[in-house]
Amino acid sequence: MAGIVDEVCPGGASAHLTHGQVIEALVANRLTSPAPLVRVGDWARTWAVEEVFGITPDLLNDDRLARALDAIAPKLEVVAGTVGARAITEFGIDVSRLHWDMTSMSVHGAFPAQDQDEQYPLIACNGHPKDRRLDLKQIQTGLAVTADGGIPVHSRVFDGAAAEVRQVVGAMNDLKAMAGTREFLMVADSKLVSYSNITALLEAGVEFVAPVPAAQIKDEVYAVLDPQRGEPVDRVPDGTRGNPRRNGRPTGSWRTPTR
Repeated sequence: MAGIVDEVCPGGASAHLTHGQVIEALVANRLTSPAPLVRVGDWARTWAVEEVFGITPDLLNDDRLARALDAIAPKLEVVAGTVGARAITEFGIDVSRLHWDMTSMSVHGAFPAQDQDEQYPLIACNGHPKDRRLDLKQIQTGLAVTADGGIPVHSRVFDGAAAEVRQVVGAMNDLKAMAGTREFLMVADSKLVSYSNITALLEAGVEFVAPVPAAQIKDEVYAVLDPQRGEPVDRVPDGTRGNPRRNGRPTGSWRTPTR
């Protein structure tokens, strides 16, 4: 990882640490201590960073961390994509099926638009925050993981006000480039289903699976289904457990054969 960062973001070498060394240590920090990014030097002493990475803890001060993060910010997608592609090759990860979805992260504070850098995703309001905190602004992120072990291989940050349905084609192109010559199945939620998205997927030769939004299915479709031919689905999705509106009942109680 340090080598990839230093290759994409050269010029960070100093008498002590390169940007790659700092970012590699920060990744270890996020994995072992996902707390506010303060007193990283104290964390480094506790987690034997000097013994593992050869980095003196005192060098991981706020100023050095900030300079490394500023350096990779313009190249973040390239770094993440390169790391993902390298992991696929090095560890033989099966990328024949990739699951992609977006989520939002609410933030506290004013964050006026005029004070934000337009070169990067903007913190803004959205009418459909995932945590339903309509009183807060947010930033969004998209993540793709492999069916083989649920390994994250691709991520991207989006404006807080970005529409999820409009990010599908970009994600598809990124995943296609990462998969290389391999064919893959893209699995997503109902936001994938739009005329422009499906057209782009078909033209790119990417297979996909996504549920059709219930609002787009006419009542007549359900009315003609034969319950006698249905197959009981004896499973409750994790997302509906404890939901009083579901009353613990399986969702999609019938799987009707389709062509």
